Amino acid sequence: MYLRGPSGEVSNVPPYDVAVIGAGAAGMLAAARAAERGKRVVLLEKNNKAGVKILMSGGSRCNLTQATDRRGIIEAFGSQGSFLHSALAALGPDELIALFAAEGVPTKVEATGKVFPVSDRALDVRDALLRMLRRGGAEIRLNQAVTALAQGAAGFVISTIHAEIPVEKVILTTGGQSYPGCGTTGDGYAWARQFGHAIVPPRPALVPLRSPSHWVHELSGVTIPDVRIQILGRESNKPLAERCGSFLFTHFGLSGPAPMNVSRAITKNPDAPGWQAVCDFVPATSREKLLEKLAHEAAVGGKRAISAVLGEWLPRRLAEALITESEIALDHRVAELSKPQRNKLVAAVKQQAIPLSGSLGFKKAEVTAGGVELAEVDSRTMQSKLVPGLFLAGEILDLDGPIGGYNFQAAFSTGWLAGESV
Repeated sequence: MYLRGPSGEVSNVPPYDVAVIGAGAAGMLAAARAAERGKRVVLLEKNNKAGVKILMSGGSRCNLTQATDRRGIIEAFGSQGSFLHSALAALGPDELIALFAAEGVPTKVEATGKVFPVSDRALDVRDALLRMLRRGGAEIRLNQAVTALAQGAAGFVISTIHAEIPVEKVILTTGGQSYPGCGTTGDGYAWARQFGHAIVPPRPALVPLRSPSHWVHELSGVTIPDVRIQILGRESNKPLAERCGSFLFTHFGLSGPAPMNVSRAITKNPDAPGWQAVCDFVPATSREKLLEKLAHEAAVGGKRAISAVLGEWLPRRLAEALITESEIALDHRVAELSKPQRNKLVAAVKQQAIPLSGSLGFKKAEVTAGGVELAEVDSRTMQSKLVPGLFLAGEILDLDGPIGGYNFQAAFSTGWLAGESV
């Protein structure tokens, strides 16, 4: 068997035990772990550098994991969480933090529980993974887009734009379809499907939401640190999703952790009419308490404008927008408010409905929901139940969690377990 290089030269193909396709978080750690165990590993990446998504994640800081235990990670993934038991047993949050610390990347925990490198440099995370790969002897081939993957006499044959590579085992870590500019364009789904795997239809998750409301657009840049947001559809009697967290108004609609964490409810059925985000902008204070505050303000004179009072609860621009949406004049004095007006104002603060028209799609999604059906993958090894020798890890799986490092933890853990199992 021969390898034809980029310039046309021909050389003997080195023997490999394992090929890992996709040099993201899961792929790099899978290749590093397999190589550390003495396997002859080649890591194939179609970009001109490894770890592209790592480098841009978390505002180029890379939120590695969440400051919780294995159970906390599993619970964050809801019904999908049980799939992660073995992967997290192999590499949990504490072990991941220790792994990077041993590579010279100490971490810190922020108030949200997010774990970042002390340096605030995603580059340090990526470079630590490269060191692990090189120390184990894994070969990294960049600019090696895979064009075909087929079963061969002794395992598999991988075709790239430069070579045909025979290999005994394959780990697919090609990611999903989020941030396609990183190279994650869903290539792995077709290969998994050709081997008989069912693909849960991919859709954007952790993605900003669009709203047609002009008053929302006019608040672009306003941030509220803690908002409870519920997603309601036209036909739904109860919330389809609910989260608390930071909230950002944008020129197109809503962003920030709280809106993005509920976005998968909408992307699951994006064409359904009547989507609404019902927002409680002061979740720590009850409706009754706010009404009491207004009544007290009126009783002690009530000469202050209602905009000044609400401006103590909320950012000024948001306070004024909610007053206007309640059809109350900004200079209206608290003492002049009728009981229906007080109720309407508090409802605007505690139950403001914002119409939604969809999401920004895969281009701005942090992760992909959907992917290879979990029931067809052995969670104890990450090996396909349909094709011996084929392993799958990371975002290619139908596995997506909330913002906060959960998805990176899942990628690292499933990649590590695949590298231990090949």
